[in-house]
Amino acid sequence: MYDMPEEIDVRADGSLRIITLNRPDALNAVNDDLHHGLAQLWPQLTADRTARAAVITGAGKAFSAGGDFAYLAELAQDEDLRAKTIADGRELVIGMARCRIPVVAAVNGPAVGLGCSLVALSDIVYMAENAYLADPHVQVGLVAADGGPLTWPLQISLLQTKEFALLGTRIPAERALALGLANHVVADPLTEALAAAKKLSELPQKAVESTKRLVNIHLERAILASLDYAMTAEDLTFQSDDFRANIARLTAKK
Repeated sequence: MYDMPEEIDVRADGSLRIITLNRPDALNAVNDDLHHGLAQLWPQLTADRTARAAVITGAGKAFSAGGDFAYLAELAQDEDLRAKTIADGRELVIGMARCRIPVVAAVNGPAVGLGCSLVALSDIVYMAENAYLADPHVQVGLVAADGGPLTWPLQISLLQTKEFALLGTRIPAERALALGLANHVVADPLTEALAAAKKLSELPQKAVESTKRLVNIHLERAILASLDYAMTAEDLTFQSDDFRANIARLTAKK
């Protein structure tokens, strides 16, 4: 459904749209096709007038394990790919913040890097008991341009934001719930998320969409205040010696 790469599966269930990150053998790690597809997804979802709510989840054991190391290594060397990725990152964040319909995240396993960002930009979050959030951009030498630092300051304290962003600390599901980064911790997040999305789809459509937009105006303003700086800074860190050395080390381990 929609014009998506095979790394993103979108299915219709009546007025619901079920979005599955679909690289299970790689723990849904983000490659160029997946990243570009996510940038293209949200405008198509918004334009689909038959859609009333969406669920996003991951195939297999993970929600998303973050950036694919091979893809990151390419970004260190390929200027054109970097430019495309930076542009896609900007469109992904803004597109998700502006998405017309509610998006419910079913976090079935680790949500790392961009996976963590997708959770933070969702409207309601169900997490599996063994799932966790983490944004390790800094650990590999990158600025988290499309990561937690964009949205976390609206959700948790600045002190906690800096700890999690700078140290890449894992946030287990129960702590995410206590902090307000998740709504519910459950045994079966997909079933619960689908039930919530169905309820949303049955409520008065205009009231739901306008209420989401009302709240997300605050989110969008916060994102736009820092997004251009964040993208420029990330582009520069993609070219840094620290990043290239870290990626060389990580790819050599695989």
